[in-house]
Amino acid sequence: MNVRLSTPRRLAAIAIALSMTLPSLTACGDDSTQAPTDANAPVTLTWWHNGNQDPALGVWQSVADQYHKDHPNVSFKVEPAQNEALKTKISVALQSPNPPSIFQQWGGGALATQVESGKILDMTEQVKPWIAELGGAAQGWQVDGKQYGIPYDLHVVGFWYRKDLFEQAGIAGAPKTMAELNDAVTKLKAKNITPISIGSKDKWPDAFWWSYFAIRECSTDTVKNTVKNLKMDDPCWVKAGEDLKAFLDTKPFQDAFLGTPAQQGAGSSAGLVANGKAAMELQGDWELPTMIPLTEDKQFASKLSWFPFPTIEGGKGTPGTALGGGDGFSCAVKAGPACADFLKYVASADVQSKLVSSNTATLPANPKAISAIQDASLKTVQEYLNGAPYIQVYFDQALPTSVGQALNDAIADFFAGKGSPQGIVDAFGKAVANK
Repeated sequence: MNVRLSTPRRLAAIAIALSMTLPSLTACGDDSTQAPTDANAPVTLTWWHNGNQDPALGVWQSVADQYHKDHPNVSFKVEPAQNEALKTKISVALQSPNPPSIFQQWGGGALATQVESGKILDMTEQVKPWIAELGGAAQGWQVDGKQYGIPYDLHVVGFWYRKDLFEQAGIAGAPKTMAELNDAVTKLKAKNITPISIGSKDKWPDAFWWSYFAIRECSTDTVKNTVKNLKMDDPCWVKAGEDLKAFLDTKPFQDAFLGTPAQQGAGSSAGLVANGKAAMELQGDWELPTMIPLTEDKQFASKLSWFPFPTIEGGKGTPGTALGGGDGFSCAVKAGPACADFLKYVASADVQSKLVSSNTATLPANPKAISAIQDASLKTVQEYLNGAPYIQVYFDQALPTSVGQALNDAIADFFAGKGSPQGIVDAFGKAVANK
């Protein structure tokens, strides 16, 4: 029986999925990475985040400005970057002697890999007085029980769809099964409407598809054990690839989808849905604010709705299991106590409510800010997340960095017509052996 979970349980479900994957690590480093101890000393914090367009661009700047006003000794050098570019920048920076003071952090196995650099601040003692305000969600940004990051929002992946295009195609309601999704694809094609957009140029949107087929085909225990023990030996993983192949054979995506970016420009997969050029997209809750600068249609949000990934007949996955994760920030050791205090401010109910009301964040990590959600579709997403019996963190984030990247690459190759369902599993095994 699928029992509806309360909001604290929703936070704990994401936390468990993230924290159970983190390996035991001993951070290394040298004296040059030690944090300053004087909390009142003047400091300038370099802040890297992925809000490189409004509204996020302006909102994050206003958060920095307000904190500086309240704490004149703390100044900021804010350097926003596009999401994919930022991930590469962070990886390179953590190999240098001068990483940014504050940077975007998605937790999970990737965080554990980063902690090995010895350059990420352990803020456990500083956050102890207030971290409980976030419930269990903060555990996903821990390694060995130590706090190395603070989340500001949580995520779940599902289908954003155009109600107007569904109506044109005679689709009565949101698909609940794969058979109904396939039927919707057929009806949309009959009306010369692109059924589904995807930004395969960026690879990670492809992984959402394989991941959802996997958590529908595999039991929750199998998924947990695979992530924990790094063994993909259950036949359900191959079956997930076979399901994906069958779906790809229906040709549900836009022309030239392999060269389409996910979020950059009106021709991106997000832009295609925002401008009514495609009926659906499998993406995270963040897609609604992502679409704002990609269309001139100021009423586009009213034409959208959301539904979860359909069920698969015969699959062993727990009904309602979701794919998700979250966004947060980590501090460099050199940033010192001012950085951890700033993240306390970012995690506060007031700031999180501001993030939600401005479309900078969608599903806040602080439960006290949930009431700030006003969009009807996002309320639907929040309700689904509240009721999910388990949230599997994106595999590329849950797994060690090299393994997650190899899995994404193999799935992207599969979308490009290379490899096989077994090949995806083999790529995972090879990456584990070589890590």
